[in-house]
Amino acid sequence: MPTFDIVSEVDEVELRHAVENATRELGTRFDFRGVESSIELKDLTVTLKTQSDFQVRQMEELFRGACVKRGVDASGVDIEDEPVHSGKTYSLNMTFKQGIDQPTAKQIVKLIKDSKIKVQASIQGDKVRVTGKKRDELQETIAMLRKADIALPLQFENFRD
Repeated sequence: MPTFDIVSEVDEVELRHAVENATRELGTRFDFRGVESSIELKDLTVTLKTQSDFQVRQMEELFRGACVKRGVDASGVDIEDEPVHSGKTYSLNMTFKQGIDQPTAKQIVKLIKDSKIKVQASIQGDKVRVTGKKRDELQETIAMLRKADIALPLQFENFRD
C-alpha cells in the first residue's frame, strides 16, 4: 500500500546560513553602524539583540528576509510578544519548532478524515503517516493539506508505493 509521512522539520544548516547572512547584512547597514547588535543561533533558537525596541523589530524583518532567501520557512516560529529589556539591550527570541505537536497532528488527521478522501492517517510520534490504496488519493491529500490553514510548515516525505 502506498504511504507517505507528514513532518515539520527545519533544515538546521540553512537556518545557520540565514543567521550568518543576516549578520553580514547587519554589518553593512547604515542604520546599524556604531550600534551594538547581534544575531545568535543556539539549539534552534535565534536571539536578536540590540539597543532599542525599534531596532529589534528591524532585525526581525532583516532575519525573516534572510530566511526567505535561504528557503527556511519562518511561519511556524514562536516569537516572544515583546522584546526583553535587560541593562542596555533589548533581546527577542525566535524559536523554531521541530516535529508536529499533538494538537496540530490531531487537526491534520481531522482535516484528512473530513475531506472524504479514501486514506487513513495515523499519528506516529512527531509525524503523521498517511496510507491509501491509490497513489492519486495520496497526491490529492498532499494538495489538500498544502491549501489548508495549518500553523506549521509541512513537508511530505517517504512517499512509497
